[in-house]
Amino acid sequence: MSIRLQIAAMLFLMIQAVMFFTAILFLLLSPLARDAMALMPWVVASTVAVSLPLSWWLAPRLRARTWRREGTMELLK
Repeated sequence: MSIRLQIAAMLFLMIQAVMFFTAILFLLLSPLARDAMALMPWVVASTVAVSLPLSWWLAPRLRARTWRREGTMELLK
């Protein structure tokens, strides 16, 4: 198991939690709240679909060698 995959797996859990909370909050505070149970699988699937590539993209940027080589502004490049 590569280091990138390990970091991405840990990031995925955190990103997924934040994305899921945001999506559920939006769902329950909108007029769609009466259909919340029917829309719940869509919320879960969409947050997974967003969290996976985002965590994979962020994982190499959290390695110590990246911070030493690129500096703190690497994320903005």
